[in-house]
Amino acid sequence: MGDKWRGRVSERTATAVRTAARELGYRPNLAARNLRLGRTRTALLVVPALTNEIFARVHTGAARVAAEHGIGVLLYPSPDGTGPARDPFASARATLDGVIASSMAADALDALREGGLPLVMLDSDPKHPEASATVNLDIADGMRQVAHHLLDLGHRHFGHLAADVDSWTFRVRARALADTLRTVPGATVVRTETATLDVTAGRQAAERALTGPGPRPTALVCDGDVLAAGACKAARRLGLRIPEDVSVTGFDDLSLATAVEPELTTVRLPAEAVGEAGMRALMTVLDGRTPTADALPVHLVTRGSTTHNAARPAGS
Repeated sequence: MGDKWRGRVSERTATAVRTAARELGYRPNLAARNLRLGRTRTALLVVPALTNEIFARVHTGAARVAAEHGIGVLLYPSPDGTGPARDPFASARATLDGVIASSMAADALDALREGGLPLVMLDSDPKHPEASATVNLDIADGMRQVAHHLLDLGHRHFGHLAADVDSWTFRVRARALADTLRTVPGATVVRTETATLDVTAGRQAAERALTGPGPRPTALVCDGDVLAAGACKAARRLGLRIPEDVSVTGFDDLSLATAVEPELTTVRLPAEAVGEAGMRALMTVLDGRTPTADALPVHLVTRGSTTHNAARPAGS
């Protein structure tokens, strides 16, 4: 039944055994097989929350590849968000073949990795020594695309609505924005406001950015679409038109991006592809091989929330 009969029994005998098995409703004992192979054929996907559809898409991609290889995926939203994740099992090592973690710090997975359980990190610091493999999006290029788009529209005074989350992906976004603006004379982030990833916090941060001392930003660059939705609400409450008075950009391309009016210019992240690549990387690690580490490309989707700066001709 394990397809090792060739050379041991005849084709006729093998056919008779398989026919009898089908008629009797025989199914292999997967638990016994896994015990013999030393594998559970189960992976854990850890995410900071279930409220962000990006993580649902990551799970969809990971589960699709896992199903093709007979592997089960358990989805685990960490109770403490990006903080240390508790072990939901008596022993993760005895229950799982490996862990895939999306947008988490590697040291937050210590409780799950006792005994050297393989760990694949998604959207995380590629240089972290605790990770067996890392799968990343080209986050820096995404932010560079945003910055160049707005610069080409004539914007020079930027507000940055930064996610109040201490993680690699948001540090990369801030650094890429600042580095890109430094290449253009007169371009600068005139105000950075941090906010938790929800609409209300984004609105409050945008109100601070748009009413603070000094020149008012003509463009608000937001670390996520949810923050950008809050920024749109703030602009309307202040009597500002989007995009005529202030352009707004997001990051992620959630369903929310086309639910707001005007629709949101944002960076599309291929989250399902990240989940697929993460599961393939885990299987590669389990086979004793080294996965490739190329960053997955992202691209800017331009919509109605951005336009040229009325005070400066586009491209000048």
